[in-house]
Amino acid sequence: MNILILGYGKMGKIISQIAEERGHRIVAKINIDNLSDLARIDAAEVDVAIEFSQPESAVENITWCLERHVPVVVGTTGWMNQKAEVENSCKAKGGTVFYASNFSIGVNLFFKVNAFLARLMNEQEAYRATIEEIHHTEKKDAPSGTAITLAEGLIGNHQRYHAWQLQGEEPVSSDALPITSKRIDPAPGTHTVRYTSAIDDISIRHTAHSREGFALGAVRVAEWLPGKKGMLSMNDFLKF
Repeated sequence: MNILILGYGKMGKIISQIAEERGHRIVAKINIDNLSDLARIDAAEVDVAIEFSQPESAVENITWCLERHVPVVVGTTGWMNQKAEVENSCKAKGGTVFYASNFSIGVNLFFKVNAFLARLMNEQEAYRATIEEIHHTEKKDAPSGTAITLAEGLIGNHQRYHAWQLQGEEPVSSDALPITSKRIDPAPGTHTVRYTSAIDDISIRHTAHSREGFALGAVRVAEWLPGKKGMLSMNDFLKF
């Protein structure tokens, strides 16, 4: 398969390595230093693009792919305020956009455990839920996309919470789910969902040991994506 890499930071480099090890050809590796090269790429030679850039570049990169009918796998987070715009463009152009806040199989299983636990805790009024995420200091967006997905899964299955709120920005309202974001090197990512009462705590946690799991998941999705249409997610890929 011919793969275009959009964003060649730490994740982009690992993705490229894994893709080549799996027999794929990298058409180009685009980052902020060689953006002009994107204009010279023949989209007909690209089977799929993998986008792991920066929040401020993601939508522009996705748009480039949609306009040229290139299926795109998106792992960049921090652009959800423009998600509706991307969805509308994808539908209008008959394109293919696969977005996940996290491509790790383990994390996506964790999302399901989180939603199940939220349903169990819905009637337990003595417990207050919180989310904590820890990432490396180079991660720009806070909270992480994974933490936001966890928050949405909890809120969607628990009547007490109607929104999430980042700790430290302003006083947390009683119906808001607090998220604490920490930036500590060299952590690839740790996410904890905790329910606390005066009597005890209940918590679930996912800890990533390296970025390889995320990168491999993205490449596996890229292998699966050609021929699919619309806005897709890990629920589609994993058949949850």
